[in-house]
Amino acid sequence: MTHRFDDAARAGVLSHMNGDHPDDNLLIVRAFGDRDGAVSAVMTDFDGDGGTWTAADADGTTHEIRVPWPGGPITERREVRREIVALYDGACARLGVTPRPHS
Repeated sequence: MTHRFDDAARAGVLSHMNGDHPDDNLLIVRAFGDRDGAVSAVMTDFDGDGGTWTAADADGTTHEIRVPWPGGPITERREVRREIVALYDGACARLGVTPRPHS
Protein backbone atom coordinates (compact mmCIF):
# COMPACT_ATOMS: atom_id res chain seq x y z
CA MET A 1 0.00 0.00 0.00
CA THR A 2 1.32 3.43 -0.95
CA HIS A 3 2.37 5.62 1.98
CA ARG A 4 0.47 8.93 2.25
CA PHE A 5 2.28 11.81 3.89
CA ASP A 6 0.30 14.15 6.11
CA ASP A 7 -1.01 17.46 4.78
CA ALA A 8 1.64 19.53 6.58
CA ALA A 9 4.51 17.52 5.09
CA ARG A 10 2.99 17.69 1.61
CA ALA A 11 2.32 21.43 1.88
CA GLY A 12 5.88 22.10 3.05
CA VAL A 13 7.54 20.11 0.28
CA LEU A 14 5.28 21.50 -2.46
CA SER A 15 5.75 25.08 -1.27
CA HIS A 16 9.52 24.64 -1.19
CA MET A 17 9.75 22.95 -4.59
CA ASN A 18 7.44 25.40 -6.34
CA GLY A 19 8.73 28.51 -4.57
CA ASP A 20 12.46 27.75 -4.50
CA HIS A 21 13.07 25.20 -7.26
CA PRO A 22 10.91 25.88 -10.34
CA ASP A 23 13.87 25.21 -12.65
CA ASP A 24 14.44 21.84 -10.96
CA ASN A 25 10.79 20.94 -11.52
CA LEU A 26 11.19 21.72 -15.21
CA LEU A 27 14.35 19.63 -15.52
CA ILE A 28 12.62 16.67 -13.85
CA VAL A 29 9.58 16.73 -16.17
CA ARG A 30 11.74 17.20 -19.25
CA ALA A 31 14.01 14.30 -18.30
CA PHE A 32 11.54 11.79 -16.86
CA GLY A 33 8.26 12.86 -18.40
CA ASP A 34 9.52 13.07 -21.98
CA ARG A 35 8.28 16.66 -22.14
CA ASP A 36 10.95 18.43 -24.21
CA GLY A 37 8.43 21.12 -25.08
CA ALA A 38 7.58 21.98 -21.49
CA VAL A 39 8.22 25.62 -20.57
CA SER A 40 7.17 25.36 -16.91
CA ALA A 41 6.35 22.76 -14.32
CA VAL A 42 4.98 22.64 -10.79
CA MET A 43 5.09 19.80 -8.32
CA THR A 44 1.49 19.05 -7.41
CA ASP A 45 1.69 16.03 -5.10
CA PHE A 46 3.81 13.16 -3.86
CA ASP A 47 3.43 9.98 -1.89
CA GLY A 48 5.60 7.10 -0.86
CA ASP A 49 5.96 5.84 -4.43
CA GLY A 50 6.86 9.04 -6.28
CA GLY A 51 6.11 12.62 -7.20
CA THR A 52 3.56 14.24 -9.49
CA TRP A 53 4.18 17.33 -11.58
CA THR A 54 2.07 19.34 -14.00
CA ALA A 55 4.04 20.48 -17.03
CA ALA A 56 2.89 23.26 -19.34
CA ASP A 57 3.88 23.54 -23.00
CA ALA A 58 4.34 26.87 -24.79
CA ASP A 59 0.78 26.68 -26.16
CA GLY A 60 -0.65 26.31 -22.63
CA THR A 61 -1.37 22.59 -22.89
CA THR A 62 -0.74 20.86 -19.57
CA HIS A 63 0.33 17.30 -18.85
CA GLU A 64 0.46 15.42 -15.57
CA ILE A 65 3.77 13.65 -15.06
CA ARG A 66 4.23 10.91 -12.48
CA VAL A 67 7.81 9.97 -11.61
CA PRO A 68 8.69 7.12 -9.23
CA TRP A 69 11.33 7.68 -6.57
CA PRO A 70 14.71 6.42 -7.79
CA GLY A 71 15.42 4.59 -4.53
CA GLY A 72 12.05 2.86 -4.38
CA PRO A 73 9.13 3.43 -1.99
CA ILE A 74 9.62 5.66 1.05
CA THR A 75 7.71 6.24 4.29
CA GLU A 76 9.68 8.94 6.15
CA ARG A 77 9.46 12.69 5.57
CA ARG A 78 13.26 13.02 5.62
CA GLU A 79 13.50 10.60 2.68
CA VAL A 80 11.54 12.93 0.39
CA ARG A 81 14.42 15.39 0.04
CA ARG A 82 16.86 12.58 -0.72
CA GLU A 83 14.62 11.26 -3.49
CA ILE A 84 13.94 14.66 -5.04
CA VAL A 85 17.67 15.41 -5.04
CA ALA A 86 18.25 12.03 -6.75
CA LEU A 87 15.62 12.92 -9.37
CA TYR A 88 17.26 16.31 -9.94
CA ASP A 89 20.72 14.74 -10.28
CA GLY A 90 19.35 12.07 -12.61
CA ALA A 91 17.56 14.69 -14.69
CA CYS A 92 20.77 16.70 -15.03
CA ALA A 93 22.65 13.58 -16.13
CA ARG A 94 19.99 12.68 -18.72
CA LEU A 95 19.85 16.20 -20.11
CA GLY A 96 23.58 16.96 -19.99
CA VAL A 97 23.20 19.76 -17.44
CA THR A 98 25.82 20.37 -14.76
CA PRO A 99 24.05 19.99 -11.40
CA ARG A 100 24.53 22.63 -8.76
CA PRO A 101 26.03 21.57 -5.42
CA HIS A 102 23.60 20.42 -2.71
CA SER A 103 23.83 21.95 0.72
